[in-house]
Amino acid sequence: ERGHEAWALRLLGEIAVRGDSPDPEAAATYYGQALALAGELGMRPLVAHCHRELGTLHRRIGHRAKAQQHQAIATDMYQCMNMTLWQERHAAPRPIR
Repeated sequence: ERGHEAWALRLLGEIAVRGDSPDPEAAATYYGQALALAGELGMRPLVAHCHRELGTLHRRIGHRAKAQQHQAIATDMYQCMNMTLWQERHAAPRPIR
């Protein structure tokens, strides 16, 4: 159940950032909580996805250094786990909505 909680927290982050009234602060909080729980549970793919989303979020709000840091971590993790589909998707920056 805690694994489902981690995925739900990531989803709440997506909802917060992509809703009618985007709330980057709430999104960062949800992504951070998902990242922490996923890390605790050893859910490496979810950890990588959270870093990717945090990178996109920080790029959106103008925090370039944080964005690059999270995106580099996501890229490294995708490569280490041989997640080729996600490596390809991550190579092209996500559109900012």
